[in-house]
Amino acid sequence: MAGRPQPEQHAPPVQRLRVKYAKRGRARFTSSRDFGRAFERALRRAEVPMAYTSGFSPHPRISYANSVPTGAASEAEYLEIGLAEVCEPALVRSALGAALPAGLDVVEVVVAPPVALADVLTGARWRIDLNGVSSAVLEGAVARFLTAGSVLVERMTKNGLREFDARTDVVSLSVEGNSLLLVIAHSTPLVRPDDVLSALVRLAPELVSSQPPVFTRLTQGTLDHSSGTITEPA
Repeated sequence: MAGRPQPEQHAPPVQRLRVKYAKRGRARFTSSRDFGRAFERALRRAEVPMAYTSGFSPHPRISYANSVPTGAASEAEYLEIGLAEVCEPALVRSALGAALPAGLDVVEVVVAPPVALADVLTGARWRIDLNGVSSAVLEGAVARFLTAGSVLVERMTKNGLREFDARTDVVSLSVEGNSLLLVIAHSTPLVRPDDVLSALVRLAPELVSSQPPVFTRLTQGTLDHSSGTITEPA
């Protein structure tokens, strides 16, 4: 009896590139799964020579990290791709930029350093735009939040409804006009800006607005806990 056929074995990548991209405008409603499909299509259209995993169902070598929730915009999303040939990063950026849908914009492509993305993406800076809410109401809610020892919130996860402290990982929170500026440390479970907003509403119900909030990740990278600053991942 013939043995079971062995899966195809692919060579490891000869180059890894780190891609920084943005989700702008209506593209912020693109889910992580839909973005993955769009990005793989763009790789094919751009004729990027991808390396593939081995096995019975090979996949292009793409590593995603800390994608924003559906509906949130971002100026600082990151992923890494493994290539079967060495390519000039600037050419890959240009080709991908032309192949991706409007609003999914490639900001930068560089040779990836030998460090995992998760190890250098330890914090993010967000803006939450709250039209229809006065700055005085925002200031009061922020003051209550910052003086609270903990603020428990609930969020539905893939493992069911989960309760956790939204205060613990907030490094800084301030008001700028009708917006909140927020720095969050990445931990497990990951505190999201909508969790922080839920905590603020719990402390200050008058914060509820008839207009939906807009969440934008401004920067993402390595967090300095002492100063609250975030540097680009290296």
